[in-house]
Amino acid sequence: MAEFTKWFNEISKKNIEIAGGKGANLGEMFQAGFPVPSGFIVTANAYWNFLEETGLIEEIESILKNLNVEDNNQLQNVAMKVQEAIKQEKMPEKIAKEIMQSYDNMKLGSYTNEVNNATTEIIKSGRDNPFVAVRSSATAEDLPDASFAGQQETYLNVRGSDSVVKNVQKCWASLFTARAIYYRQRNNFPHMKVKIAVVVQKMINSEVSGVAFSVNPSTGNKEEIIIEAGYGLGEAIVQGEINPDLYIINKADLKIKKKELKKQTRKLARKENGTTDWADVPAKEQDSQVLIDSNILRLAKIIKSIEEHYNFPQDIEWAVERNKLYITQSRPVTTLKNIKTETVSEEVKGKSEAILHGLGASPGVATGIVVKIKTVDELDKVKEGNILLTKMTDPNMVPAMKRAAGIITDEGGMTCHAAIVSRELGIPCIVGTGDATNKLSDGDVVTLDATNGVVYIGKSEEVLAMSEETKVPNIGIPEGQPGFYRKVVTGTEIHVNLSTPELADKTAHRDVDGVGLLRAEFIAAELNIHPSALIKEGRGQEFIDKFANDIAKVARMFQPRPVTYRTLDFKTNEYRNLPGGKDYEPDERNPMIGWRGASRYVSPEYVETFKLELRALKKIRNSMGLTNVELMIPFVRNTWELEKIFKIIEEEGMKNTGMKIGIMVEVPSAVILIDKFCEMGIDFISIGSNDLTQLVLGVDRDNGKLGDWFDERNEAVLRCLERTIRICREYKVKTSICGQAPSVYPEITRFLINCGIDKISVNPDVIERTRELVAQVEHKLLLENNLKRNKEKDNTIL
Repeated sequence: MAEFTKWFNEISKKNIEIAGGKGANLGEMFQAGFPVPSGFIVTANAYWNFLEETGLIEEIESILKNLNVEDNNQLQNVAMKVQEAIKQEKMPEKIAKEIMQSYDNMKLGSYTNEVNNATTEIIKSGRDNPFVAVRSSATAEDLPDASFAGQQETYLNVRGSDSVVKNVQKCWASLFTARAIYYRQRNNFPHMKVKIAVVVQKMINSEVSGVAFSVNPSTGNKEEIIIEAGYGLGEAIVQGEINPDLYIINKADLKIKKKELKKQTRKLARKENGTTDWADVPAKEQDSQVLIDSNILRLAKIIKSIEEHYNFPQDIEWAVERNKLYITQSRPVTTLKNIKTETVSEEVKGKSEAILHGLGASPGVATGIVVKIKTVDELDKVKEGNILLTKMTDPNMVPAMKRAAGIITDEGGMTCHAAIVSRELGIPCIVGTGDATNKLSDGDVVTLDATNGVVYIGKSEEVLAMSEETKVPNIGIPEGQPGFYRKVVTGTEIHVNLSTPELADKTAHRDVDGVGLLRAEFIAAELNIHPSALIKEGRGQEFIDKFANDIAKVARMFQPRPVTYRTLDFKTNEYRNLPGGKDYEPDERNPMIGWRGASRYVSPEYVETFKLELRALKKIRNSMGLTNVELMIPFVRNTWELEKIFKIIEEEGMKNTGMKIGIMVEVPSAVILIDKFCEMGIDFISIGSNDLTQLVLGVDRDNGKLGDWFDERNEAVLRCLERTIRICREYKVKTSICGQAPSVYPEITRFLINCGIDKISVNPDVIERTRELVAQVEHKLLLENNLKRNKEKDNTIL
């Protein structure tokens, strides 16, 4: 069995940890029967094995140490050093050999592991090496509320086994581009926690290609399908190098609503020697519709089916070769908002002088001074509140984009880099203006109406005023409550899982009843030192202040809704990686079931750190006046552990303060003893479905070979969920779940509602979808109960 490669028919959406986001989705679609070109995945295990065998982990961490990502020159230099270190190392022979063998088997045109017989060798010997696309697929590609668009590299028209191996290694190196390093550090995501798989896929030599959305990403209209099309290879559109045709299709009846045709004079194409270069589009085709109507409708039907398969809006890349449609990528759309499309009235437009028109790619209105950027070396020119003007953004420009009030580009469509990142950052953006860089100069003042795609000269008070008047109001907010928008009412509360406090301002105004899980690990990581080492240096107050301020930031944004803070749950291997960690952490064989969670808080070697967390919570409650923070203890195995923890809480003056205290149910012993825990006076429990599943089934969730065995829908796991909820209800202890299961499997959500769970806490990207699903299940239960009562009443009468 292959150790480092997997064919698409061996991969599904459950295998992100070994295949990355892109690879997992391709495998999922391939197995579902969508027209996905064949290929295989070089797994994330191969990348990690490479780092371990070459000793690169410590070298990379050393290079990244003390990096200031806001210093553009330092960031670029550090990124170059890390990439060169990775590319210069020799790939271990066992990995290279397996990649070469899998590539050689692509000549067969189908998947088989039996390639040593004479027949298949004869077939392969008579066929040329195929052209393939070698595409990065990071294990953290699509984090909620963060743009990872275009961070890692893709290499097209790669041919020959040696070349495939070389480009796989280049993809590994691209995990440390300047843009990728910047994003991870700004989002407090540890660099060595992100791994990378590589997709090796049959190259479609497309005559026509493009991108599509199963919803309208600019207006938020879920009843429209958006398709952009250009001649040649799709990278030209993705990179914003051309202005593509735009087609809008009504999703319900699959009828074309609108077409915007753009003149296309050039295309990316494969040359005879296999290289990719620009070619001229024949004059008679330059003004023609790129994708014919019949293919628009064929493609729209496939797009609609993919959305139905995932039960979530999708961002899709597609290609046409010899009149056959192919889907080359699909990923979730995480940037939809409640958008009012008519931001500025026609009357106001008439009063203000419009200088440019383009595609409103990220809605909103902004005004500011124009700063023209030609290369990444000029990024420091962009100051807070400027209007960034460029031919087309690339991922290296993200630091400057975050400072900008608005963005204007010459090129690009709704799915180019500038559009995607701007929507995720919430920055007004107009793309595809054609000649903005020629018409505007540094120092010009302009106003953007990015909903309608218009740039006005000067600061237009009329446009800005009209924008303020026509903002979408919050609906149905009780007096004294925060401005979060409630669209669907459910009896079951919907909460959100947050990894970092920075996400609070982006989620607090959404349709959530509170924070079901606020993780502490990223707060601790920002201190960049092991807590025990920090205490030894006499810096305990620094820990208290840091934790208090960061937790309070979330509590303020969500008040009076509850925020459930989970105390630190680093494993020993994670703590050892912090500066000073090796002095305090044992080298455990299996940290996942080692010294973690509650067992740390009652250990003399660690209890002082737990006390610092309690003092931070005390400061939040007593000094800051925030009483909506709840305390949750993770990985509780025994009742005597909890007794000791309660005593520590009392000693720190946090007992009987009104702060609710609960436990995570992640260990089978907690399920078995749940009645005992309830009798101890806990206020709530939260089921950690990830750990509970792996411990009930005896499956390491990080082991790619056992990916199919790890399934929260297993009957044994479901029985544990049902028992826990049922007994807690008997003791009037509130129940919730904060694992990944409800975010991934709608059937789990249905099961939990039927069991009577009080709260479901999910990732930010599925808040509204989960709320709607819960409402449907609750309505169905009410209907069934009414029908049952009516039937019983009829039987009584008879």
